[in-house]
Amino acid sequence: MADDFREQALAYHRLPKPGKLGIHATKPLANQRDLALAYSPGVAAACEEIVADPASAYELTARANLVAVITNGTAVLGLGSIGALAAKPVMEGKAVLFKKFANIDVFDIEINEPDIDAFVDTVARLEPTFGAINLEDVKAPECFEIERRLKERLSIPVFHDDQHGTAICVAVAALNGLRVIDKEMRNVKLVCSGAGASAMACLHLLVDLGVPLGNIIVCDRKGVIYKGRDEVNEQKAYFAAETNARTLDDAIEGADIFLGLSGPGTLSPDMVKRMAAKPIILALANPVPEIMPEQVRAVRPDAIIATGRSDYPNQVNNVLCFPFIFRGALDCGATEINTEMKLACVRAIADLTMAETSDIVAAAYGDSSIKFGPDYIIPKPFDPRLISTVPPAVAKAAMESGVATRPIADLQAYTRELSQFVFRTGYLMKNIFDLAKQEPQRVVFAEGEDDRILRAVQQALDEGIAKPIVIGRRAAIENVIDRLALRLRVDENLEVLDPVQYPQYEAYWQEYHDLRGRAGASPATAQTVARTLNTAIAALMVRRGDADAMIAGPVSLYRPELRHVLDVIGLKPSVRSAAAMQVLILDRGVFCITDTHVTEDPSPEEVYQTTVLAAEQVRRFGLTPRIALLSSSNFGSNDFRSSVKMRRAMSLLRERAPSLEAEGEMHADTALLAETRQALFPNSRLTEQANTLILPDVASANIAYNLVKVLANGITVGPVLLGLAWPAHVLTSSATTRGVLNMTAFAVVEAQTRAAHDRIAAAVSATAD
Repeated sequence: MADDFREQALAYHRLPKPGKLGIHATKPLANQRDLALAYSPGVAAACEEIVADPASAYELTARANLVAVITNGTAVLGLGSIGALAAKPVMEGKAVLFKKFANIDVFDIEINEPDIDAFVDTVARLEPTFGAINLEDVKAPECFEIERRLKERLSIPVFHDDQHGTAICVAVAALNGLRVIDKEMRNVKLVCSGAGASAMACLHLLVDLGVPLGNIIVCDRKGVIYKGRDEVNEQKAYFAAETNARTLDDAIEGADIFLGLSGPGTLSPDMVKRMAAKPIILALANPVPEIMPEQVRAVRPDAIIATGRSDYPNQVNNVLCFPFIFRGALDCGATEINTEMKLACVRAIADLTMAETSDIVAAAYGDSSIKFGPDYIIPKPFDPRLISTVPPAVAKAAMESGVATRPIADLQAYTRELSQFVFRTGYLMKNIFDLAKQEPQRVVFAEGEDDRILRAVQQALDEGIAKPIVIGRRAAIENVIDRLALRLRVDENLEVLDPVQYPQYEAYWQEYHDLRGRAGASPATAQTVARTLNTAIAALMVRRGDADAMIAGPVSLYRPELRHVLDVIGLKPSVRSAAAMQVLILDRGVFCITDTHVTEDPSPEEVYQTTVLAAEQVRRFGLTPRIALLSSSNFGSNDFRSSVKMRRAMSLLRERAPSLEAEGEMHADTALLAETRQALFPNSRLTEQANTLILPDVASANIAYNLVKVLANGITVGPVLLGLAWPAHVLTSSATTRGVLNMTAFAVVEAQTRAAHDRIAAAVSATAD
């Protein structure tokens, strides 16, 4: 380890607070009543309930989401037997990975006990506290006996990650490697270097996947483990081979797979040369593998290579597995993690690798071209889809194999719930997505060559919410689709409008000239716009009925794109000005803020209209709008210009929209704190915390939105344009693929509403005729 990196690591662990873990309360402790509920006397009710029904502990305590990460420090990473205390930083690290990737709470427990009997007794006594136990860094062969005994004694999952987590990830790499080269498990020869706990677990799981036991040769420090060899323990004896090979060099001839769980330099380039065609080399010794990837490439460019290192493709990393298999096991109340659950985990991760990657993965690793193949046979640890893919598969296997004590009734709902851990917009957008699926609409995307747009289009098709049209150069779009390994097919499930040549060109530029001719747009200007300004073209498509809704951005600056949309789409009848609403999802709740992007200094009439339009959109999210008009004054406490404006807007709301639950003008804290509001203005029409916040001008709204978003770790949906004549939205440059998808669903629902209104109007007109 370089000196500078070592110092950074030490500073990371010391500052600003020692260690990597903390504990926070999940219930309020704001007053005497809260204290009485949390502790004496209220806690007695929970205790009595558990006495009557021990299973209720999963509902009344943190046990259902609490894992113990336990070690005795006898085999820590590459450090060896360093003792329980010195192992604590590693166990804390494991704990934060559980929390980061699967939202599982962990206590790290370091037991200063090398004796098997005493260690097992200590761990077994902890069972009432935890929902599951993760054994970590316990040396072989003791780890086999420790895990076996604990599984026999306990009714909660016990999982030695060094064995089984590694085995699952190795099995994924082997399975997908064979998929790439089109070979079957039953036909391969596998040679393993290393016979410790991890190696044994890997080999057992590979046998469960279909590798014949007779096709495996294992080597330890003394050479090949063959039938009849002396001094072979029970675990190794299971894999003793009928062979004349006595060394790794002998055994490697014609091997399809090399599995290395031993030490650096074990596999030589000459050995690699003698392996079968398209060999799979899993060199997992860390930090220096059995052979370096560049050495393999030099002699066998057809090889597929995986290591335990993050600086090479195909990193075999246990974090792909352990948070998610525990998540599934905990959520269904599994009494153990059995073979069926491990195999389900393998297959779920392996299948996920074959799907196109997400923008989050691309951003995390700086590579937007990741796709299934020789250099991508196993997902990246930051793949957000793992949390919604692996736990449901594991839970389903647990239920089918009879070890789930709390079966999950609706696995689809469970999957959606897990998705919300990564995509916190999931719950809010569920109603919108459900509506969009009922009647998908044609949505045109102005920036069809952008990675985020095409990824979102793929997801929109997968969700069944839209019929996508993208604007851009056909060849460029096809290149992006290929680079991202998307399943989009131009002219099949994806319509492309190429601005260079499209049949509607003549009609579009004439339409633009008709709209903007008196605003300085000559025929020549209109022709240029209809060839070069994608956002204007998309708006013309919607206006002319060639698309039902549009999404502009996120490539260019917001204001110029908005101008093109307003020039062509225009406003609804009687609407004076457009506005933009941003939705913020915080731990405290969901809040909608306007106007964050459009009208610099709206009049009282415009504030009133924006409020009514915002309330309509808030209802689409399935929320009841509770509206607060914000100002620097509280109910007339000053007469600043902005205060007077908001006061006048509130009067218009009371006159014209009396059914809305709206109040103002008021400070932001007054809007959010019922006690403060009650003290200042007991007659307030707001019954609860406001969720729709109307600010006096675009500067204050935009500043407030961005401040809260960053300081409170907020997740956003929007900006949602209000007041336009047709469904159209402009994305900012910070939009993610998920953000594009969310706005696509929203645009579809708006288009459905407009279509329904048009049908009603047509029916009324026909009746009148």
